Amino acid sequence: MSSRPHVRNRFVLIGDIALIIVSVLGSFALRLDVSELPFYFPAALVMSAVALTVKIPVYYFFGLYRRLWIYASTNELRLITVAVTTASVFMSGVMLPIFYFELLPGFPRSALGIDWLLSLVLIGGSRFALRILAEQNTTLREGKTKRILIVGAGDAGALVVRELQKSSQLNLVPVGFLDDDPAKQNHQIYGVSVIGRVNKIVDVLDNQRVDEVIIAIPSAPGSIIRLVNDACRQKGISSRTMPGMYELIGGKVSVNRLREVDITDLLRREPVTIDDHLVGSILGGKRIMVTGAGGSIGREICRQIARWSPAELVLLGHGENSIFESLLELNEDFPSLSIHPVIADVRDAGRIEEMFKLHQPQVVFHAAAHKHVPLMEANVEEAITNNVLGTRNVVGTANRYGVERLVLISTDKAVRPVSIMGATKRLAEMIVLDAAQRTKRAYSVVRFGNVLGSRGSVVPKFKNQIARGGPVTITHPEMYRYFMTIPEAVHLVLQAASMGKGGEVFMLNMGQQVRILDLAEDLIKLSGLEPHRDIEITFTGIRPGEKLREDLWEEGMQVGPTQHSEIFRAVEEEKVDGDALARAIEGLAQSALHSETDSLIRQLNDFLPSGSIRTTPPPDMTSVV
Repeated sequence: MSSRPHVRNRFVLIGDIALIIVSVLGSFALRLDVSELPFYFPAALVMSAVALTVKIPVYYFFGLYRRLWIYASTNELRLITVAVTTASVFMSGVMLPIFYFELLPGFPRSALGIDWLLSLVLIGGSRFALRILAEQNTTLREGKTKRILIVGAGDAGALVVRELQKSSQLNLVPVGFLDDDPAKQNHQIYGVSVIGRVNKIVDVLDNQRVDEVIIAIPSAPGSIIRLVNDACRQKGISSRTMPGMYELIGGKVSVNRLREVDITDLLRREPVTIDDHLVGSILGGKRIMVTGAGGSIGREICRQIARWSPAELVLLGHGENSIFESLLELNEDFPSLSIHPVIADVRDAGRIEEMFKLHQPQVVFHAAAHKHVPLMEANVEEAITNNVLGTRNVVGTANRYGVERLVLISTDKAVRPVSIMGATKRLAEMIVLDAAQRTKRAYSVVRFGNVLGSRGSVVPKFKNQIARGGPVTITHPEMYRYFMTIPEAVHLVLQAASMGKGGEVFMLNMGQQVRILDLAEDLIKLSGLEPHRDIEITFTGIRPGEKLREDLWEEGMQVGPTQHSEIFRAVEEEKVDGDALARAIEGLAQSALHSETDSLIRQLNDFLPSGSIRTTPPPDMTSVV
């Protein structure tokens, strides 16, 4: 196969020899009368010999015999112009001295200019004729053709059309473009019309016989990709993206060369941003402590806080490696910031007391918690001691040392909990709300759904499963969850800290719940693969402690607006019976101390009547939600 261009260019060379002679003789014929041609014929022969001697090496130097002319473009046209002009200049440098020294009688000088023009037409025309002939000879293979709708009428879309038109063996016929640019509507690109906007894809699929959709927008946002994929899924039509096409050129797509997925592509809504002014007013110049500072959320909280130049930032966490990594990152990005890494367990009341006394924090973000639902079902005592007793230690110590603001990081699983993790986070919420009632300080709760990209979330698990070639495991086809990104979660936390007056429960407007199956399919497609074909999806069954759907607030709770358009709060502050709460926590502490799991679950169910925590065997932890 590699020898074919060489053979073709041999014929091109032979053709050029003939065209050079034709050009020289033609220049004489155009310049002279027919009766004069015999007299000037010797001069024409000499000029032909000079032209062959000069032009062929020049053309070779410019690479005219190293190209596949069936793919000729404007770049090749410029190259031909330069090569022909250069050759004509060199030839003139040989012929003009012959004329001036009268070495060759009967030589018209104007023939040089005419020859240049004829050479340009003949050499250039012959090459573009090869391309035209190649395209005219392109016919579709026998068999069924597929009609292709292209999303995106930019440079990438035009490239797709040209490749489809050239590659007849694919049997793919472009039928139209979709593009949101008003200037492109009803126009044609390489003979293919722009037939509408992207949001009209459902109507187009209904009205046009489309077999496949190609998204030809290399930087397409997730909203566009989901819109197209959802429409195609609804109509039973396959779809793919530009990265997938480029990977297919070299053969079968490898799961080891996956397209990098932007987490925001999976949200199915626009990301929420932060009100910098409000946040900066309560963080700038303050002494701030973050518990769980080595976790996904805690680390991002620290990064965001550092932007507002606090007087001091205390990184408190149990894992030395994660705290060290957070410290290195912050020192690199904020070298002038006063940062104090503290290795401490929130369950150690004495150590927490010591750190509050030493650093005197004014603002505390409490992110330290066990959050993995199946693991906590199997480790009930750990969930109680860390999530409940640890929160009691932090909040109680904050009260004694006059902390101005405290924000608890909670979860939607705390609403009508059915899991140990959800129940313990609900108790943690009540501890904070009770403290707010007693102290009248700005202690608040922030509640949100699953955080995409955090440790233990579905996305890293799914990506690993995709990279291994599948299958992607999901517990149930109708499992739904609220989702947000790590930056969004942190924005909510910081915003709550700035707006909180005390006793509030804040929630982010996260749109509609996302079906986990749809999330998995989106992730597979955004990776350049096809779900159920390239990557299998299997269902493993609901695990202990799980619900098909989560909620952000109790049934009947009134939710109102805040200063931030995408953040809501409970209209009526929850009244917590502090004494009953204290007795319940003390009972849980005693049962946890003696590893009385059944008693712990019974106490949780008794104290949280809206919940339904079940006694379960150790769960299967191989699948994810």
